[in-house]
Amino acid sequence: MRFPDLVFALLVSVSVLCPAQTKFPDTPAGHQFAAWLESFNRGDANLHREFLQKNSPSRISSLDREMSFRQRTGGFDLKKIEESTATKVVALVQERSSDQMARLSLEVQTEEPHQITRIELSAIPRPAEYALPHLPESALLAATRKNVETEVAADRFAGAVLILKNGKPVLSEAYGLADREHKTPNTVKTRFRIGSMNKMFTAVSILQLAEARKLDLHDTVGKYLTDYPNKDVASKVTIHQLLTHTGGTGDIFDPEFDAHRLELRTLQDYVNLYGNRAPKFEPGSRWEYSNYGFILLGAIIEKVSGQSYYDYVREHVYVPAGMTSTGSEPEDKAVSDRSVGYTKMESTAWTPNTDTLPYRGSSAGGGYSTVEDLARFAEALESHKLLDALYTEMLTSGKPGTPDRSYAYGFEDRMFNGARCFGHGGGAPGMNGDLKICPGTGYVIAVLANLDPPAATRVSDFIANRLPEK
Repeated sequence: MRFPDLVFALLVSVSVLCPAQTKFPDTPAGHQFAAWLESFNRGDANLHREFLQKNSPSRISSLDREMSFRQRTGGFDLKKIEESTATKVVALVQERSSDQMARLSLEVQTEEPHQITRIELSAIPRPAEYALPHLPESALLAATRKNVETEVAADRFAGAVLILKNGKPVLSEAYGLADREHKTPNTVKTRFRIGSMNKMFTAVSILQLAEARKLDLHDTVGKYLTDYPNKDVASKVTIHQLLTHTGGTGDIFDPEFDAHRLELRTLQDYVNLYGNRAPKFEPGSRWEYSNYGFILLGAIIEKVSGQSYYDYVREHVYVPAGMTSTGSEPEDKAVSDRSVGYTKMESTAWTPNTDTLPYRGSSAGGGYSTVEDLARFAEALESHKLLDALYTEMLTSGKPGTPDRSYAYGFEDRMFNGARCFGHGGGAPGMNGDLKICPGTGYVIAVLANLDPPAATRVSDFIANRLPEK
């Protein structure tokens, strides 16, 4: 009996014993799908290499990536076969370590030994037929603790978790180490790098200036950055488009960034490096996430306010919100209680992310904060300490032209199992964070981690998907 057939027989037996599981099709593609899934789920690199050498030689080069993916996901459980022919299977699967579901498509050769020719996996929103149960608060907190402890035991989470209901903490806990070399534990007061979560502070600042009639959201970049090098960006891209990632202004993380990482010390340094680029597409015609767009927003804040971006955000966002542990100090400056970020993106072991960090955080991301400060930020937004009700609604409501109208102004606006939550995540090597403000339920969720994505996002989503119904 060939290896795939043996595995297929074993897995079908399991399906018979456990009726909740979907049976694998009794076809060449079904056999190979079952065999690949079993091999992948084992997480043994040597055994998986042997499987690929025999059944999908072209995938040997991606073995390390596949095993890294296995570590992050915990493997997959089959939920449903959507399509099946002799040479193709399309199935719904779910990550074992999260609520994320995906559509997996596998194709094989028509002739024996039916080697795998293609595997494609794409994340999808959770279908209604697999809706998760809403939990009473006590059960939610118990389930959260169990979930996080499982993630910690699997070395997939280290960080802090804070859940508030109507402004009062109902769960406030920290896990793992802030500094593995010195065995320093994480606490709820640990400062974690927050990646793109700074975009929320930048967007609030822009709307404060709009509320004060110091700028208009439909003005172009060139009205404020009058000497901007690329004339198409200057004359066509609007502040609204920068805020919604529809301006075509592109990214900053590329070989140019790698070559000049520690030389990029001001927002103007970024403009000097990238300012000659033309828009990637006609501004306003489509959506594409743009870190550089938020660099430009920071530069506009500086021009309009007459302050540095860092001074403006500190004075107009952090201070009124009571955020005493948030900032973007340079990496060469000692910052108390700032955790070390650990990454596996270039290694199979956790290593400090020092060589990936910019000189300092910017208006696009890269600063640091605590879960307690993020909770204070959420409270300041909801109580209109930062913006009035009209501008707060404008800030946080998803906009046309963004995917599923889910992106607002520097905030994501999404539904989680029927609950609307707005906020933003952030992630880069050795850092991951997420803030969800769910006004209909009264809950705020803040999770920060000093490990690679999706360490914090996975925990945050787990909580949001199980919030009690109002």
